[in-house]
Amino acid sequence: MIEQDGLTPGDKIPSERELCERLNVGRSSVREALRALELLGLIETRRGEGTFIRDFRSNQLVQLLGTFVLQDTKAKQDVIETKYLIELDCLRLILRRNNEKQLEELKDWIESCEFTDDQFFIKIVELADNHLFYRIWSILNDYYDALKLPKMERKDPFYSSIVQALRGGNEADVLRAYYSLRKLSND
Repeated sequence: MIEQDGLTPGDKIPSERELCERLNVGRSSVREALRALELLGLIETRRGEGTFIRDFRSNQLVQLLGTFVLQDTKAKQDVIETKYLIELDCLRLILRRNNEKQLEELKDWIESCEFTDDQFFIKIVELADNHLFYRIWSILNDYYDALKLPKMERKDPFYSSIVQALRGGNEADVLRAYYSLRKLSND
């Protein structure tokens, strides 16, 4: 319904009565669902104004779900492995697209500012220009963050070597640079 109505964070959702009619359910079911969504931090009720969609990224939903999803070592390893595989595939897509202007902008960006590993790979996933990869990676990255692994901060030689390898167009060099970075972050 949110997608169908084109609602975004900050928008008011339909009233309980309208939700009952549209969903063809009773008022108590709607109230219970709204309470659950509010507890998860997905919506907020403002007295006298109505109920509004919250920015889901600021809530603890992933951490909450992570306590159930990430119960065992295998699940944790699967999150890490899948995140890394998507990053590798994004690097391969960037190589195929060979957009020199974007790679030059990425080079300038890493030389001009401080950034985290997450910020670097957000740029990489965006440059890959694959919306599905971006969405999957974002979710996996949230679960990855829920694992509370040590965060890797900016390490110039490793990020620069990835960008340099991308600019050189050699997949083997790109993979070597990526694996060097990930070996460092897993140590």
